[in-house]
Amino acid sequence: MSLQHDHAGLANRTTTNPAGRRMSANLFLAHLTDADFALLSPHFDRVSIDVGEVIVPRGGRIEHLYFLDSGIAALLDSIEGDRLHAVGLIGNEGYVGWPVLLGDDRSPYATILRAEPGTALRIPIERVIEAADRSATLRRALLRFIEVFMIQMGRTVVSALGHPVERRLARWILLYHDRVRGDEITMTHEEFRIMLGVRRSSITDALHRLEEQHAIRSVRGRVIVRDREKLLALAADTYGSAEAAYERLVQAGKD
Repeated sequence: MSLQHDHAGLANRTTTNPAGRRMSANLFLAHLTDADFALLSPHFDRVSIDVGEVIVPRGGRIEHLYFLDSGIAALLDSIEGDRLHAVGLIGNEGYVGWPVLLGDDRSPYATILRAEPGTALRIPIERVIEAADRSATLRRALLRFIEVFMIQMGRTVVSALGHPVERRLARWILLYHDRVRGDEITMTHEEFRIMLGVRRSSITDALHRLEEQHAIRSVRGRVIVRDREKLLALAADTYGSAEAAYERLVQAGKD
């Protein structure tokens, strides 16, 4: 199952689980083997997360991994204290708290829920480390998701350096569209400003240009995707590399 899709929405996609073990709409968990899932499942508890809730504060200790069923976790860095900028998004294709798999129990980014209320399966990090130590295939799967997310972050940096606001906005809308249920995205101009790190007036102008091309409809506090193919054309190569890596490394589990 690819992040590149005809858009039913990642959050709408569930994978039938062998032996009825599906506890979650999380796609990463769906791609694990039964044996690897069994190492984690006894330690899960389900939590609800509100829009705007801080899942992990910047610099805070990471005590749990969160496998989102729904909702979008935005990873934000700050400049000059309070100027937030987005570095990436995680939805139900992955998990929040990945730095612990790299040996760091502190989060370099603030992780905040965006777009819609969410639920997640939460698991203490010590249980994840124990399970990863017992299973090389689980450890490899966890690390492969980190690789995918690093590709997404890298493309965020490159796009910010080299592409106009309209193209970057089309990419962010696609990233959100991948991770919400349906075609409507609850996002204010201010939140898009954080995603792109530009003035609100630049966001307004870019949204108008996307509307003129009938790719989206923008209403107060919401963006409605009208034509995903047009967004893909507008985003060009700013979108697709991380999604292809997800299909290869996580979904198919290939080298």
